[in-house]
Amino acid sequence: MSTARTDTLLEAEGLHAWYGSSHVLHGVDIAIHRGETVGLLGRNGMGKSTLIRSLLGHVTQREGRITIAGHDQSRARPHEVARLGVAYVPEGRGVFPNLSVRENLLMAARRGDWSYERVLRTFPRLAERLKNLGAQLSGGEQQMLAIGRALMTQPSLVILDEATEGLAPLIVAEIWRVIGEIRASGIATLIVDRDYRRVLAHSDSALVLQKGQVVLRGNADEVAASPALAAYLGV
Repeated sequence: MSTARTDTLLEAEGLHAWYGSSHVLHGVDIAIHRGETVGLLGRNGMGKSTLIRSLLGHVTQREGRITIAGHDQSRARPHEVARLGVAYVPEGRGVFPNLSVRENLLMAARRGDWSYERVLRTFPRLAERLKNLGAQLSGGEQQMLAIGRALMTQPSLVILDEATEGLAPLIVAEIWRVIGEIRASGIATLIVDRDYRRVLAHSDSALVLQKGQVVLRGNADEVAASPALAAYLGV
Protein backbone atom coordinates (compact mmCIF):
# COMPACT_ATOMS: atom_id res chain seq x y z
CA MET A 1 0.00 0.00 0.00
CA SER A 2 2.70 2.50 -0.88
CA THR A 3 1.38 6.04 -0.96
CA ALA A 4 2.51 8.89 -3.16
CA ARG A 5 1.99 11.42 -0.40
CA THR A 6 5.12 12.89 1.10
CA ASP A 7 3.52 13.70 4.47
CA THR A 8 3.16 10.09 5.60
CA LEU A 9 4.00 9.89 9.28
CA LEU A 10 3.51 6.20 9.94
CA GLU A 11 2.93 3.41 7.44
CA ALA A 12 2.71 -0.35 7.72
CA GLU A 13 2.65 -2.66 4.72
CA GLY A 14 1.83 -6.37 4.75
CA LEU A 15 1.81 -6.54 8.54
CA HIS A 16 1.44 -10.01 10.05
CA ALA A 17 1.52 -10.72 13.78
CA TRP A 18 1.37 -13.78 15.99
CA TYR A 19 0.95 -14.64 19.65
CA GLY A 20 2.69 -17.98 19.87
CA SER A 21 1.06 -20.17 17.22
CA SER A 22 -1.98 -17.87 16.90
CA HIS A 23 -1.80 -15.86 13.66
CA VAL A 24 -3.67 -12.62 14.50
CA LEU A 25 -2.88 -10.08 11.75
CA HIS A 26 -2.96 -11.14 8.11
CA GLY A 27 -1.26 -8.63 5.84
CA VAL A 28 -2.61 -5.37 7.25
CA ASP A 29 -1.80 -2.09 5.48
CA ILE A 30 -2.29 1.25 7.25
CA ALA A 31 -1.02 4.78 6.65
CA ILE A 32 -1.35 7.81 8.92
CA HIS A 33 -0.40 11.20 7.55
CA ARG A 34 0.74 14.26 9.46
CA GLY A 35 -2.18 15.93 11.18
CA GLU A 36 -4.61 13.17 10.17
CA THR A 37 -7.01 11.43 12.51
CA VAL A 38 -7.63 7.78 11.67
CA GLY A 39 -10.37 5.67 13.23
CA LEU A 40 -9.65 1.97 13.76
CA LEU A 41 -12.86 -0.04 14.02
CA GLY A 42 -13.82 -3.67 14.50
CA ARG A 43 -15.50 -5.97 16.97
CA ASN A 44 -13.63 -7.29 19.99
CA GLY A 45 -10.99 -9.86 19.14
CA MET A 46 -10.56 -8.75 15.53
CA GLY A 47 -6.97 -7.52 15.93
CA LYS A 48 -7.22 -3.80 16.74
CA SER A 49 -5.07 -3.87 19.87
CA THR A 50 -2.65 -6.30 18.24
CA LEU A 51 -2.24 -3.89 15.33
CA ILE A 52 -1.51 -1.03 17.71
CA ARG A 53 0.91 -3.11 19.75
CA SER A 54 2.66 -4.25 16.57
CA LEU A 55 3.07 -0.66 15.35
CA LEU A 56 4.52 0.26 18.73
CA GLY A 57 6.97 -2.65 18.83
CA HIS A 58 5.32 -4.54 21.68
CA VAL A 59 4.49 -7.58 19.56
CA THR A 60 7.79 -9.16 18.61
CA GLN A 61 6.40 -11.97 16.45
CA ARG A 62 5.64 -9.85 13.42
CA GLU A 63 6.45 -9.54 9.75
CA GLY A 64 6.00 -6.68 7.30
CA ARG A 65 7.40 -3.22 6.84
CA ILE A 66 6.78 -0.35 9.26
CA THR A 67 8.08 3.13 8.51
CA ILE A 68 7.89 6.17 10.78
CA ALA A 69 8.72 9.58 9.31
CA GLY A 70 10.26 7.81 6.33
CA HIS A 71 12.59 5.59 8.38
CA ASP A 72 12.31 1.81 8.45
CA GLN A 73 11.26 0.82 11.95
CA SER A 74 10.12 -2.71 11.18
CA ARG A 75 12.13 -4.16 14.07
CA ALA A 76 12.03 -1.15 16.39
CA ARG A 77 11.49 -1.57 20.11
CA PRO A 78 8.85 0.44 21.99
CA HIS A 79 11.28 3.03 23.39
CA GLU A 80 12.66 3.64 19.89
CA VAL A 81 9.16 4.22 18.52
CA ALA A 82 8.41 6.63 21.37
CA ARG A 83 11.55 8.63 20.63
CA LEU A 84 10.25 9.17 17.10
CA GLY A 85 7.25 11.08 18.43
CA VAL A 86 4.63 8.34 18.82
CA ALA A 87 2.73 8.60 22.11
CA TYR A 88 0.52 5.79 23.38
CA VAL A 89 -2.44 6.06 25.75
CA PRO A 90 -3.16 2.39 26.52
CA GLU A 91 -6.40 0.77 27.51
CA GLY A 92 -6.21 0.76 31.30
CA ARG A 93 -4.49 4.18 31.38
CA GLY A 94 -1.08 3.16 32.70
CA VAL A 95 -0.47 6.05 35.12
CA PHE A 96 2.14 5.66 37.85
CA PRO A 97 0.06 5.04 41.01
CA ASN A 98 2.72 6.11 43.52
CA LEU A 99 3.62 9.38 41.79
CA SER A 100 1.66 12.60 42.16
CA VAL A 101 -0.24 14.13 39.24
CA ARG A 102 2.51 16.73 38.91
CA GLU A 103 5.24 14.09 38.89
CA ASN A 104 3.36 11.94 36.36
CA LEU A 105 3.19 14.91 34.00
CA LEU A 106 6.68 16.32 34.44
CA MET A 107 8.49 13.00 34.08
CA ALA A 108 7.39 12.93 30.43
CA ALA A 109 7.90 16.60 29.66
CA ARG A 110 9.74 17.88 26.61
CA ARG A 111 9.83 21.43 25.35
CA GLY A 112 7.16 22.27 22.82
CA ASP A 113 3.62 23.48 22.25
CA TRP A 114 2.03 21.23 24.86
CA SER A 115 3.50 22.74 28.01
CA TYR A 116 2.68 21.80 31.58
CA GLU A 117 0.53 24.92 31.83
CA ARG A 118 -1.36 24.15 28.63
CA VAL A 119 -2.13 20.61 29.77
CA LEU A 120 -3.52 21.94 33.05
CA ARG A 121 -5.66 24.45 31.17
CA THR A 122 -6.94 21.62 29.00
CA PHE A 123 -7.65 19.43 32.06
CA PRO A 124 -8.73 21.76 34.88
CA ARG A 125 -9.51 18.75 37.09
CA LEU A 126 -5.84 17.82 37.11
CA ALA A 127 -4.87 21.33 38.20
CA GLU A 128 -7.01 20.80 41.30
CA ARG A 129 -5.28 17.50 42.12
CA LEU A 130 -1.59 18.12 41.49
CA LYS A 131 -0.51 16.65 44.83
CA ASN A 132 -2.76 13.61 44.63
CA LEU A 133 -1.17 10.28 43.79
CA GLY A 134 -2.17 8.52 40.59
CA ALA A 135 -3.86 5.80 42.63
CA GLN A 136 -6.06 8.40 44.36
CA LEU A 137 -7.65 9.62 41.12
CA SER A 138 -10.95 8.50 39.66
CA GLY A 139 -10.92 6.50 36.43
CA GLY A 140 -11.77 9.59 34.42
CA GLU A 141 -9.04 11.63 36.08
CA GLN A 142 -6.51 8.86 35.43
CA GLN A 143 -7.48 8.91 31.76
CA MET A 144 -7.03 12.68 31.63
CA LEU A 145 -3.64 12.28 33.26
CA ALA A 146 -2.60 9.60 30.76
CA ILE A 147 -3.59 11.81 27.83
CA GLY A 148 -1.95 14.87 29.36
CA ARG A 149 1.27 12.96 29.94
CA ALA A 150 1.24 11.76 26.33
CA LEU A 151 0.79 15.33 25.06
CA MET A 152 3.72 16.58 27.14
CA THR A 153 6.05 14.34 25.13
CA GLN A 154 5.28 16.70 22.19
CA PRO A 155 4.18 13.85 19.92
CA SER A 156 3.61 13.86 16.19
CA LEU A 157 1.13 11.00 16.65
CA VAL A 158 -1.06 10.00 19.60
CA ILE A 159 -2.55 6.51 19.71
CA LEU A 160 -5.66 6.27 21.90
CA ASP A 161 -6.79 2.74 22.73
CA GLU A 162 -10.30 2.70 24.26
CA ALA A 163 -9.83 6.11 25.89
CA THR A 164 -13.45 6.30 27.11
CA GLU A 165 -13.89 2.70 28.26
CA GLY A 166 -15.83 2.43 31.52
CA LEU A 167 -16.10 6.16 32.12
CA ALA A 168 -19.16 8.16 33.20
CA PRO A 169 -21.01 10.01 30.40
CA LEU A 170 -19.87 13.47 31.50
CA ILE A 171 -16.24 12.34 31.53
CA VAL A 172 -16.68 10.65 28.16
CA ALA A 173 -17.89 13.95 26.72
CA GLU A 174 -14.86 15.68 28.22
CA ILE A 175 -12.46 13.14 26.69
CA TRP A 176 -14.02 13.59 23.25
CA ARG A 177 -13.74 17.36 23.62
CA VAL A 178 -10.02 16.94 24.26
CA ILE A 179 -9.66 14.55 21.31
CA GLY A 180 -11.17 17.29 19.16
CA GLU A 181 -8.69 19.79 20.57
CA ILE A 182 -5.76 17.44 19.85
CA ARG A 183 -6.99 17.06 16.28
CA ALA A 184 -7.35 20.82 15.89
CA SER A 185 -3.79 21.33 17.14
CA GLY A 186 -2.42 19.39 14.17
CA ILE A 187 -1.29 16.23 15.98
CA ALA A 188 -2.06 13.01 14.10
CA THR A 189 -4.25 10.57 16.01
CA LEU A 190 -5.16 6.90 15.79
CA ILE A 191 -8.37 6.22 17.72
CA VAL A 192 -9.87 2.95 18.91
CA ASP A 193 -13.20 3.25 20.73
CA ARG A 194 -16.40 1.24 20.95
CA ASP A 195 -18.50 4.30 20.07
CA TYR A 196 -17.95 3.97 16.33
CA ARG A 197 -20.21 6.91 15.51
CA ARG A 198 -18.09 9.27 17.57
CA VAL A 199 -14.89 7.75 16.18
CA LEU A 200 -16.07 8.42 12.63
CA ALA A 201 -17.28 11.93 13.52
CA HIS A 202 -13.80 12.79 14.83
CA SER A 203 -11.81 11.07 12.07
CA ASP A 204 -10.60 11.99 8.61
CA SER A 205 -10.32 8.37 7.49
CA ALA A 206 -11.09 4.97 8.95
CA LEU A 207 -10.50 1.27 8.50
CA VAL A 208 -12.35 -1.77 9.79
CA LEU A 209 -10.66 -4.99 10.85
CA GLN A 210 -12.26 -8.42 10.73
CA LYS A 211 -10.27 -11.49 11.76
CA GLY A 212 -7.02 -9.59 11.40
CA GLN A 213 -7.67 -8.25 7.91
CA VAL A 214 -8.81 -4.86 6.62
CA VAL A 215 -12.29 -5.37 5.18
CA LEU A 216 -13.32 -1.72 4.76
CA ARG A 217 -11.38 1.52 4.46
CA GLY A 218 -11.86 5.03 3.14
CA ASN A 219 -12.54 8.54 4.32
CA ALA A 220 -14.69 8.65 7.43
CA ASP A 221 -17.85 9.73 5.61
CA GLU A 222 -17.52 6.88 3.11
CA VAL A 223 -17.02 4.31 5.85
CA ALA A 224 -19.94 5.70 7.86
CA ALA A 225 -22.21 5.43 4.80
CA SER A 226 -21.13 1.92 3.85
CA PRO A 227 -23.96 -0.64 3.97
CA ALA A 228 -21.41 -3.23 5.14
CA LEU A 229 -20.34 -1.34 8.26
CA ALA A 230 -23.11 -2.56 10.56
CA ALA A 231 -22.46 -6.20 9.73
CA TYR A 232 -18.71 -5.85 10.30
CA LEU A 233 -19.26 -4.21 13.67
CA GLY A 234 -22.15 -6.43 14.74
CA VAL A 235 -24.52 -3.52 15.36
